[in-house]
Amino acid sequence: MKNQFIEVPEAYKITSLLHQKTYLVSGELKEWKGEFTEVYSTISSTKEYKPTLLGTVPNLSGDEGLEALDAAYKAYDKGQGLWPTMRVVDRIECMEEFAEQMKTKREEVVKLLMWEIGKSLPDSEKEFDRTIEYIYDTIEDYKQMDRDSAKFEKSSGVYAHIRRGPLGVVLCLGPYNYPLNETFALLIPALMMGNTAVFKPAKHGVLLLSPLMEAFQNSFPEGVVNVIYGRGRVLATPIMKTGKVDVLALIGNSVSANAIQANHPFKNRLRLVLGLEAKNPAIVLPDADLDLAIDECISGATSFNGQRCTALKIIYVHEHIVDKFNKRFSEKVDALKFGNPWEKDVKLTPLPEPGKPDYIQELIDDATAKGAKVINEKGGKTSENYIFPAVLYPVSKDMRVFQEEQFGPVTPVVSFKNIQEPLDDMAASNYGQQVSVFGSEVKTLAPLIDALVNLVCRVNLNSAAQRGPDVYPFTGRKDSAFSTLSVRDALRSFSIRTFVASKENSSNNSILKDLLESKKIKLHKHRVLALRNLFINYLKPSHSRGFFVF
Repeated sequence: MKNQFIEVPEAYKITSLLHQKTYLVSGELKEWKGEFTEVYSTISSTKEYKPTLLGTVPNLSGDEGLEALDAAYKAYDKGQGLWPTMRVVDRIECMEEFAEQMKTKREEVVKLLMWEIGKSLPDSEKEFDRTIEYIYDTIEDYKQMDRDSAKFEKSSGVYAHIRRGPLGVVLCLGPYNYPLNETFALLIPALMMGNTAVFKPAKHGVLLLSPLMEAFQNSFPEGVVNVIYGRGRVLATPIMKTGKVDVLALIGNSVSANAIQANHPFKNRLRLVLGLEAKNPAIVLPDADLDLAIDECISGATSFNGQRCTALKIIYVHEHIVDKFNKRFSEKVDALKFGNPWEKDVKLTPLPEPGKPDYIQELIDDATAKGAKVINEKGGKTSENYIFPAVLYPVSKDMRVFQEEQFGPVTPVVSFKNIQEPLDDMAASNYGQQVSVFGSEVKTLAPLIDALVNLVCRVNLNSAAQRGPDVYPFTGRKDSAFSTLSVRDALRSFSIRTFVASKENSSNNSILKDLLESKKIKLHKHRVLALRNLFINYLKPSHSRGFFVF
């Protein structure tokens, strides 16, 4: 397979290199005087293929990582810092300011998304817009959470004011496949809940954060957001060894997650918020709408070249229809258009990892050596920066492509006779994120769904696996996830329930009254009203009731 050179449109040409010379610590964009790492795109801008140099980023040492950690630790100040004690309305104001500044950088970020990770223009635009929407949805849910916390409870003569508080310092490590959206799905709720953060961008998709550095600096108090660049292990290892990190927030793989958390000296104190690997199956039943199943499986397996934890990574097809499915599925895969991200109607784009085509070829070679065949004509054909999706059949359990999360353009197909076969495979798997089920007979689907919901965290009925909408839970079982990432659940993942309680007595009544009258107490308006109403309702002289203080 040979790349056909098409001139890069003027709007997307790299006319100048982006040299990120600073990193963000304590509200200061500090200039780096040391070693830099060159950032290349696997997309060529010349007729003779060669990777395109996009710019450079600092290659910081462990000392700079510790500097960023100290800044976040100081900003949190044992829960007494400006950010964790800031009024809800003021924290929201900071986040809204960041979103507004971020919106002005859309064109730059979208362009870098295409060049850095090969994401198509529509998908790059969607990722940016979805991230903005995620921020505003998080703000709205945070407002609702704050309104809910103005409620008061009474049990056994004790009043309680229950709310959610921050956890402390967060080490945030995002993925390369969604370097903006999924990274911010960690960072935004962590900040919103009053935590401070040390954030390291992914290796691929690192430059696209550069246009947002000033927005981080301008929108948040010093030390709240600290952005560092370099190798993950060089930076994360000394940071974790200090024991000052309260939350490890990572989207990546379980091997990395285990290696990083192993460095923490107080593992029982470490909160984990992890989005990890998956081996999401599709199960195509004999009564499935084959047209629908094929279209959804195409989308689920090949969207962004299968480089998604939510991708369909193995397809189980009933033996009665597997031949028909394979023929039509393979033809549709071969019909997918390969090209650069900005080309019209392109579905397959260059892979951002230079070594990924070789890895996919290894999986293909292993499978074919053990009896599988590449059943689509274009499958496995390579160019300098791509390998065309290979559909493999029949696939057996001893093949690497059956066992591993391939995270790239290869789709294994397995036939089954009894539905218990894929269920047993899923139960034995190390992963448990999602499954897609295709069928129409309710009597078959109902018990199957009942079984599947206890194996994975999302069952997709006649539709491909996906993350969104972001208001729905996004998590997994076993090695696929720890904690839940979605608008509502992420706020809870990055916080802890705390409350202040008060027994009923006249002394507490008096304290409450003084609190309400004090001009020094910084209370949100609706909280003041709630307290006042409770005072009126429960603390009248005829009631001899007390109240709590928060």
